Amino acid sequence: MNDQLPVNVLLAEEIADVAALLTEHAADDSPETQALIWRIAESSMGPNHLWQDLALPDRAALGELMQRHFPALKARNSKQMRWKKFLYREICAKADVLICKSPHCEACDEVHVCFAPEE
Repeated sequence: MNDQLPVNVLLAEEIADVAALLTEHAADDSPETQALIWRIAESSMGPNHLWQDLALPDRAALGELMQRHFPALKARNSKQMRWKKFLYREICAKADVLICKSPHCEACDEVHVCFAPEE
């Protein structure tokens, strides 16, 4: 059972899942994009919003980065959902998992924003 795996193995699997999603939607396979895929995947395990965990100045900068390197994925996030939530929702949808949440959400100050009813 997956719950019995060590935390570092589960974390590595989650990072790999995020990296696979990003790879699938990457604009190219340049070394820059490949490095960015792993940086985003690892940062998606951080405790803050993705733009903060990536040390970007604001959420708009993350949107620009996603548009430049992952335009198809950016287009899929048409309602501008928070990126960690969106990435996990995409991964879960691909795996036919109905309930799925991103890491560290329970400790986030904006949990009420991310998990507010969709309009």
